Amino acid sequence: MENNKQKVNSKTPKEALKLFDKGAMLVDIRADYLTAYKYIKVEKQVNIPFESLADKADSLSKKDTIIIADSTGILSKKACQTLLQKGFTNIYNLAGGIVEWERDGLPLFEDISERLTGACPCQLKPRDKK
Repeated sequence: MENNKQKVNSKTPKEALKLFDKGAMLVDIRADYLTAYKYIKVEKQVNIPFESLADKADSLSKKDTIIIADSTGILSKKACQTLLQKGFTNIYNLAGGIVEWERDGLPLFEDISERLTGACPCQLKPRDKK
């Protein structure tokens, strides 16, 4: 059986911040409802939910340095594989995702009115708004 997977390179949040300062593009692959509450504050970013990434990859430039982020850095590895298979070469996974980014105290936008609720982080959903 042939293994077509290429090695995914990861960057820590602090390493990624240096790349963002040099013009790297953030591709946030979380669902829209997750990005409304918290997102990384960098100049060049786009939200393309993971389920749409393969179809929307052509909207990204293969010349850009791209850092893929999700909540914890797990699904973003699969997203990196998707882009590598489509011919992208300068792709990085944000190690630890948004959780590590926030833990490191790096720039983050938070809209408290979009805060999520749930008993377990794996079941977070938008709060009922009154």
